[in-house]
Amino acid sequence: MKRLRIWNQTALKSLIVPGGIVLIAAFGLTYSGWLTLPLPALSFLYYCAVALGMLLAWRFHSSRILLSLMVVFLAQQGVSVSIAQSPYVLATVAAAAILVPANFVLIALMRERGFTRESLVPSLLFLFLQCLTVTVFCGAAPRAHSVGLEVHIPQFALIVSAATWVFLLIRFWLTRKPLDSALFWSLGSVLLALRYAGTVRTSMTYWGAAACILGASIVENSYLLAYHDELTSLPSRRAFNDALLRLKEPYSIAVVDIDHFKKFNDTYGHETGDQVLRLVAANLARVTGGGEAYRCGGEEFTILFPGKTTTEVVEHLELLRRAVETAEFRTRGDDRRQSPRGPDRRNQRSRTRARKGDAIRRLVTEQPQEVQVLSVTISIGVASAAREKSSPEAVVQAADKALYRAKGNGRNRVETSSTGRRTRVKAAGIA
Repeated sequence: MKRLRIWNQTALKSLIVPGGIVLIAAFGLTYSGWLTLPLPALSFLYYCAVALGMLLAWRFHSSRILLSLMVVFLAQQGVSVSIAQSPYVLATVAAAAILVPANFVLIALMRERGFTRESLVPSLLFLFLQCLTVTVFCGAAPRAHSVGLEVHIPQFALIVSAATWVFLLIRFWLTRKPLDSALFWSLGSVLLALRYAGTVRTSMTYWGAAACILGASIVENSYLLAYHDELTSLPSRRAFNDALLRLKEPYSIAVVDIDHFKKFNDTYGHETGDQVLRLVAANLARVTGGGEAYRCGGEEFTILFPGKTTTEVVEHLELLRRAVETAEFRTRGDDRRQSPRGPDRRNQRSRTRARKGDAIRRLVTEQPQEVQVLSVTISIGVASAAREKSSPEAVVQAADKALYRAKGNGRNRVETSSTGRRTRVKAAGIA
């Protein structure tokens, strides 16, 4: 089971920015009286936000953002039409208050498959059927006067929305994806728009905020992909290079390398290698001493310690090395790498698929695969800049030399660039 990350300041910031700020700004403008734009101008800005969000979704192949904007747009159009042309606004608001959260849950659970016919056509058809159903059933709802109407969202719809909020919050906690945060805040903006449906200018402000939140999540997701490693969720080399520009002496840089990582890939396959990377990255993310870990490529990681010298960080690096060494990593004995490649294996697979009965009998009679406990260790080289003329590039090179010395002296150890303390530990290979 995937280990839950600790809820920290970074996670809280990623939850609030930008969706929470946009919604708070819309709330403040509405109640402060600073928003003096006429309704046609607000409507124009709303349609611009929807169109720009859809354009960004198309450009970045985000079908889920497109569908989310479609849900918001259809709900807004339904409420606006019911207020302007019919007396069925209460039923329309109640339907939107239930369908928008339900659709947001489905969108959050969907896999991103880009702009393909197979992914978009069924979803758009599903939304069309919802609109048709709402139109038919709202026609039989009790009439209400829309002029100066005080709209109250039904209690059961509020319960559905509250459950959806909890679901999206938990999902964001687990995934840290910008889409889940955007759906969370956009849903709040939609409910405020429905609550003040009788006050058209206020309602249009919240509709626009919902569209802006969804569109901004595309930019936030692009930033996440550019500055974070997708496999380990650690900041990437680009983020590391940006952090180097902000460093001021003194500071320390540690270079971390996984021992015998190529043997893991060659022996157990790339899937096991990815699990090893995630295991090490999870420990690096919890490094103490004020360090920030980055994945700079392959099995190599870097840790920055602003304001710390080598003497101050060696103990923390030693704790990190021990944490990786003592972490249990289990894998099954047989791996796909042991099966032959090429045409023979493809023919064998074809014959196996044709004999489903034989395959089932083999699965029943086969002995369970042996679970192996592997030893994962890391080597660390660290250097610091205490002089004004020390450049980050020179410090990284010094840390690299210390890393090579650690690997040459037996691996699974911490080496410094100076002649100071060196941590010597018996190396543990992979069995």
